[in-house]
Amino acid sequence: MESPMYPPSTVELARKRRELAPGPLQAFKAFSAAVFADGALPNVTKQLIAVAVAHTTQCPYCIKGHTAEALKQGATEQQIMEAIWVASEMRAGAAYAHSALALDVMQHAHEGH
Repeated sequence: MESPMYPPSTVELARKRRELAPGPLQAFKAFSAAVFADGALPNVTKQLIAVAVAHTTQCPYCIKGHTAEALKQGATEQQIMEAIWVASEMRAGAAYAHSALALDVMQHAHEGH
């Protein structure tokens, strides 16, 4: 039987992480709570941003967790999908914008000949 690339998030894995590095985990949880607290942006908006970023970084755990939390905070399925499309556009746009690097190399290669 083939094992999945990403193991499921389990209580055992969470316990092991906590046992191996309790201080950083506690600090990360406090940081996360501060970041996602309502402020100038409401939590639902922050969760939609997190969904988009998770799709850009392609973290399956973050995609699942922040999608679930966005729904819990009142985001609609349409809002979540639009956030994913924003992430898709940004990723595609970055690839296109970085073509300037290849064009610069090509230009300099032609100047050298």
